[in-house]
Amino acid sequence: MRLRDRRLLKQPELVIIPMIDIMFFLLVFFMVSTMYMVNLKTIPIKLPAAAHSSVDAQTTFAVSVKSDNTIWLNDRKTDVNTLVMQAAAEGKNNPNFSVAIRAAHDADYGEVISLLDRLKGAGITRFGLATDNLGGADKK
Repeated sequence: MRLRDRRLLKQPELVIIPMIDIMFFLLVFFMVSTMYMVNLKTIPIKLPAAAHSSVDAQTTFAVSVKSDNTIWLNDRKTDVNTLVMQAAAEGKNNPNFSVAIRAAHDADYGEVISLLDRLKGAGITRFGLATDNLGGADKK
């Protein structure tokens, strides 16, 4: 019986580079996918800036008012009557219903107030006005 020569045996290798690549890929995938879960689908508008704004991720409706006074619900163009009816129906079903109004910095102030008044008349009581954050914080 002939035994194998121990000098000719290869030592087993543990290659961890592919495992590191896969783990890095999974990390990046989950980071990117969670970023899309948080952001609301809205249209791009230039918001006014504020130094002391806060972030609220509990908003149900994201209403955008562009500088030409068109109204958008999330990423779809709508009119005030349809928006108010949808908001009233959602407000009856959800006690924590809230509306975030994203008005462009050069949008008509009267149009924004009119929209707020119509929503308030429909029974919506929780509002937020969206701004861009200047990065400032309360300094005491």
